[in-house]
Amino acid sequence: MKNRDREQYKHFLRICAVAVILILECLIFAVFWNRYYSERLWIEPFWNKGNKVIVVVYGVFLLAFMYIYGGMKIGYMKGSSIIYSQAIAAFCTNVLMYFQIMLLWRHVPYILPMICMTLIDFTVSAVISFLCDRLFARLFPPRRLLLIYDEYQMDSLAWKMNQRQEKYTVQMKVHASVGEEELYRQIDQNGQEGVILGDLHSELRNRLLKYCYTRSIRVYMTPKLSDIMVRKAEALHIFDTPLLLARNSGLSLDQRFCKRVLDLAVSFVMLILASPVMLITAFCIKLYDGGPVLFRQKRLTINGKEFEIFKFRSMIVNAEKDGVARLATKHDSRITPVGKVIRALRIDELPQLLNIIKGDMSIVGPRPERPEIAKEYEKSIPEFAYRLKVKAGLTGYAQIYGKYNTTAYDKLKLDLMYIESYSILEDLKLILLTVKILFMKESTEGLEEGQTISLSEQEDEKEDQNV
Repeated sequence: MKNRDREQYKHFLRICAVAVILILECLIFAVFWNRYYSERLWIEPFWNKGNKVIVVVYGVFLLAFMYIYGGMKIGYMKGSSIIYSQAIAAFCTNVLMYFQIMLLWRHVPYILPMICMTLIDFTVSAVISFLCDRLFARLFPPRRLLLIYDEYQMDSLAWKMNQRQEKYTVQMKVHASVGEEELYRQIDQNGQEGVILGDLHSELRNRLLKYCYTRSIRVYMTPKLSDIMVRKAEALHIFDTPLLLARNSGLSLDQRFCKRVLDLAVSFVMLILASPVMLITAFCIKLYDGGPVLFRQKRLTINGKEFEIFKFRSMIVNAEKDGVARLATKHDSRITPVGKVIRALRIDELPQLLNIIKGDMSIVGPRPERPEIAKEYEKSIPEFAYRLKVKAGLTGYAQIYGKYNTTAYDKLKLDLMYIESYSILEDLKLILLTVKILFMKESTEGLEEGQTISLSEQEDEKEDQNV
């Protein structure tokens, strides 16, 4: 099967799988709606077409949440991630519909049928997603990829891609020094299913990209910072010569205003809803060792401005008494038993809602770094300061799509992707996606023991070669 036909067939099967899950969950809702909820409505028209309309509304909500949480990426994400995404989508849809039924009933409706329906949804989506994952694995074997690298061997990237054995196999690595003619020959011979262009020089990368383009060969690239900066550049059609406009000025005045309104609205609501959890957490921290409940520390926000961040204390008192700034490791002895729980559930971050209300932070933005650690990063990556074109955030692009121990260079790329493609809708999507990562262990994974600062994949490879 040719690559193009394979992708079209795969896309068609993905649409069919999503449609089956959507239709089945809508039918399940229709049964529970007609059995437990529709008959108690005081609105007479619901006996006619209204019942069908409410099922359609349910389907629209479900489809939207499936899109936001990645539940539609069957055959693309890991099977466990698809099941998890489908479960969150069903849960959020059912909660939203429960409140809608509450408005229609004008009093609190039965919750037990909704709980039963949610459990059935979980089971149905999990079974279908699992079967589809197995089907995709059988029909579409992993792509055999050719990795072309130059100064850095990109071992870390190759390892990550090989972890998805059902999708990728880095079959061969070629150094750019072999010459372009040999690279073209290797692409024709070993790269027909895909080529990975590592951190190559721009001229060579552009020629290889064009070569693959003419032959319809799939290309995976590690983006350069300049690629990200022009990713959402505005197309100008003033002249007959195409122009791209990269404004490079951060957020506009209207964007900053809308973002501030969203920050205040969301933070006040979250503060009210989270207040019982925050009180219990404060009590547990105080009860454990009698130390202070809150931990204050200097961090950086927009334009390099320093502010004092608030967090629930998760480590022992005077955890950095030697004065050395270091990130938490996987089995850090400084973390208290209470701290392990609140860090795993992200509860330690809740006091930052006060920073958001004060205006030091935003709900969505780059992670606020410590001045000492940011200074160390900037020694090797001067562009790391580009992240400070917007306010630091409680959650953000790098926090959601990266990990706690993601390299500083990759964090910079992720944060720039957010800044250069900013929109209120993107903020709302990232806020909703934050719910998804709350219980994902890998997103809070610490650094390896002895590693104090995570810089870049290239730095890690240099260290590995020197050992």
